[in-house]
Amino acid sequence: MGLRDFTIYDLIARNSRLFPNRDAWIFDQRRVSFIEFYHEINKLAYGLKKLGLNKGDRLAVLSQNCYEFVLLYGAAAKAGAVMLPINWRLTPQEVEYILLDGRPRFFFFGQEYKDMAQEISKKLNFIERLVNFGGLSAGLTPFSSLLEEEGTLPDVDILENDPYLIIHTAAVAGKPRGAALSQGNIIFSNMQHIATVGLREEDAYLHLLPLFHIADLALAFSIMHAGGKNVLMPKFAPELALQLIEKEKITTIGEFPPMLGMLLEKLEGKNYDISSLKHVAGIDHPANIEKLKQKAKAEFWIGFGQSETSGMVTLCPYTEKPGSAGKEGLLVKIKLVDEHDREVEVGKPGEICVRGPLVFLGYWNLEEDNRYTFREGWHHTGDIGRLDENGYLWYVKRKAEKELIKPGGENVYPAEVEKAILENPEVADVSVIGVKDIEWGEAIKAVCVLKAGSSLTKQELIDFVAARIARFKKPKYVEFVPALPKTQDGSIDREKVKADYGKG
Repeated sequence: MGLRDFTIYDLIARNSRLFPNRDAWIFDQRRVSFIEFYHEINKLAYGLKKLGLNKGDRLAVLSQNCYEFVLLYGAAAKAGAVMLPINWRLTPQEVEYILLDGRPRFFFFGQEYKDMAQEISKKLNFIERLVNFGGLSAGLTPFSSLLEEEGTLPDVDILENDPYLIIHTAAVAGKPRGAALSQGNIIFSNMQHIATVGLREEDAYLHLLPLFHIADLALAFSIMHAGGKNVLMPKFAPELALQLIEKEKITTIGEFPPMLGMLLEKLEGKNYDISSLKHVAGIDHPANIEKLKQKAKAEFWIGFGQSETSGMVTLCPYTEKPGSAGKEGLLVKIKLVDEHDREVEVGKPGEICVRGPLVFLGYWNLEEDNRYTFREGWHHTGDIGRLDENGYLWYVKRKAEKELIKPGGENVYPAEVEKAILENPEVADVSVIGVKDIEWGEAIKAVCVLKAGSSLTKQELIDFVAARIARFKKPKYVEFVPALPKTQDGSIDREKVKADYGKG
């Protein structure tokens, strides 16, 4: 521990001293105070050390939201381990790839993923221990057994810049990349969010989003840093969410389409009191945001961020500048550059580049990608925006090299979906694009050319893709066309495809 380092475990220990009896985590029927959370984290860290855990080891987790998942985040911070959370919506093949990339020694999972975890682990000899969040099962270590040992893990020498978390982003060239975040990344993200939004120890955050997603983690850690409480849901359920907002006086939620719309729809004709809501962060349709203002006094926060920036780097209330992506954060520096990395004038579009303590450590085991991404001493996001004369960022599009679709806040690269579609022997050519969608914000559309004599239906193609990659990556819309527009070099003219077939 350096003289000027402050880690996530330091934060947890601080809360146990300042707010020992305040609620830290609430789930099912249990309420865990900050002092209880602190002691359970220490127990778990000691139990993991007894199994041979060393600083820098990865802990893979495949689970829906649960308290065991949260305890692991704390124990990893104490022990200097690196969390490797996995999107539970991925296929077994996609989960296997992430495990191969991260090479964890320990694999934790919820009971519902037990069979998948056991099957995958048979192929991966570096996984030494399978730990089940559920009950007893032959060949598995029950998570509860790691909390039975009495002892204290000696202090581990942990620095702010030590890796703490690897979040795999959407596939580039068909392969996901692991964005490695440090303990300091999380701490600085917390500080910026607390100061910008004005969080206090009275605040309460409801986990509508999953614990593997940076949006959920950024909000959860920020609330915890402020001394507030976190309320867990296994996964999003509108009726339960409204009940918990009323019961626990929830002040903060994060959402992606169609969550807010579903909450507002469920609220119709019901007497749920959501007046405690103060902050809603996410992406949504203006009509839903306006409707929220009618139902509660909550401010809807808009911004721009990514896993690689530990969450949001621009932020402001929606009402301050509707349509924008907010202003530069307190702990970041932003500039926009052209294709030659020259800064563009105000009002001109350019690639959004970021500097500051929120910028990630780099992509796991991808030095060439890191050299390109961090060229000129800036993190190049791969997104195009423009800054107006008042400093507000306006999102424009993604760079061609990072063509990306975000249905419901998830990242999907067209190339990955196109690869899956072309595995169908009846498809001759395809271009996958994003289209505006009221329900999901953005939806996946596949524009396909079928081989002569094919009788393939749209639904059959959608089902074909869903059987090969995560279901959230399947097309919502399919259109069969005689031919796709091409450029002079014979490649598909993606911009022309968008212009011709990209209406929402």
